[in-house]
Amino acid sequence: MSLLDEEFRALLYPKRCRLELKTPKTPKQSTFNYNSLSTKDLDRCAIPETVSNEDEEFPDFSQEAISNMNKIATSMISAGYESECCLVYSIFRKMALGDQLTKLGFDNISFDDVQRMQWESLEGEISMWISIFRHCYTVLFPGERKLSDSIFSEYPSISQRLFSDLAAVVIKRFLNFAEGVVLTKSSTEKLFKFLDMHETFRDMLPLMGDLCSCETAKDLIFEICVAQSRIGKMAVNIFSELESSIKSDQGRIPVPSGQVHPLTRYTMNYLKYACEYTDTLEGVDMSNEPEPENCSDNGTPRKSPFSKRLMTIMDLLDANLDMKSKLYRDPSLSNIFLMNNGRYILQKIKGSTEIHDIMGATWRRKRSTDLRQYHKSYQRETWSRVLQCISHEGLQSNGKVLKPVLKERFKNFNTLFEEIHKTQSTWVVSDEQLQSELRVSISAVVIPAYRSFLGRFRQYLEGSKQGEKYIKYQPEDIETYIEELFDGNPMSMGRRRT
Repeated sequence: MSLLDEEFRALLYPKRCRLELKTPKTPKQSTFNYNSLSTKDLDRCAIPETVSNEDEEFPDFSQEAISNMNKIATSMISAGYESECCLVYSIFRKMALGDQLTKLGFDNISFDDVQRMQWESLEGEISMWISIFRHCYTVLFPGERKLSDSIFSEYPSISQRLFSDLAAVVIKRFLNFAEGVVLTKSSTEKLFKFLDMHETFRDMLPLMGDLCSCETAKDLIFEICVAQSRIGKMAVNIFSELESSIKSDQGRIPVPSGQVHPLTRYTMNYLKYACEYTDTLEGVDMSNEPEPENCSDNGTPRKSPFSKRLMTIMDLLDANLDMKSKLYRDPSLSNIFLMNNGRYILQKIKGSTEIHDIMGATWRRKRSTDLRQYHKSYQRETWSRVLQCISHEGLQSNGKVLKPVLKERFKNFNTLFEEIHKTQSTWVVSDEQLQSELRVSISAVVIPAYRSFLGRFRQYLEGSKQGEKYIKYQPEDIETYIEELFDGNPMSMGRRRT
């Protein structure tokens, strides 16, 4: 038995360490290739290329070595030395797996170290944790299970127990890291790494159920479920923090030129990315409210807790933007601000199938209606006064044109249009389609009215010495100046004409 024990140790431990154990050398054999197992990289972060070639030969046993270990294990157990045989196997396989994890880059980071890490560093550690953890349960664990089943083929219950105990040691290292991450201070930028960790646990559970079936495995699966649940709760808390941050964003300085607010950009990009995790977020408890039925009172499907949470965030963003629009003293600029942000939100939703489906057609129609209303309000606030200047009403008395009134109309039109151009050419509409729509709608209202006014009354001023003083612009000039609006490039009309 002592000789069998020594030989078992020699066969189990990697060749590079056998001299230290003073075990006899064995001839080099062809390796037992575990890459025949079908594997798939389920993570966004791949195992580093520097270790991939070394993984190909893990666990590095020849068929002859496995056959010899099987004979030794069978002999020792049948002779009453089960505990000794299992102890040797557990010790050396734990050492071998530990070495393998070290080569992959998984360090024993303490709980306190995790708590002290800056997020930039911890984010990298989480990515490594995800990659190596997935590699464990898609490659290393199936290989270990196949190894134990081969060596203890006559004793399947022993093989199951040994593998489960080995997996438990490894997985608890990963669980300790996850526990440390969960207890770090939460913030919105951490959501996606938490969801990646949640998905890692989710994908692992079915595989663990297939690989393990003893009591140890059941306890292990329970611990994994607990860790997954804690990660899910952190995701919910982060969504609550996002809601709070939108509510608390009470900045009193308006965004220059009516541009898209940074809060809008941040929130929409955040939600667009979050919706890529819809399946995962649907699987966490986003709401404590009971959902007793699958349909609402009107027969339409009830929205999921995540969908409701998303709608709540959108409502909060709308309310915040409405508040910020009131910071502009110029009502026209207020409407430009609302159009800019509303269009940005719609475009982001159109660009994401997930968020597009969640928000629904009714919400999108309402948003489009709101945009049209902002557009009408802008037109009314800005150009109604311009149109009044070139109205035909009140210019004649007893069939004669009142030249003083006509001159005043031209003068007011020139002054007002120049003021609008000077101001609104500095405003920014970054969406090219919206910018074009605004310019086209302005031209469609102003150009025909000005052309009609000019064609009807220019004859009464052109012959005078001061005709050019009042008739400063041709319809083509007005159209050119309208095309300069909303590009954030201020230009004096005087310089432009020169």
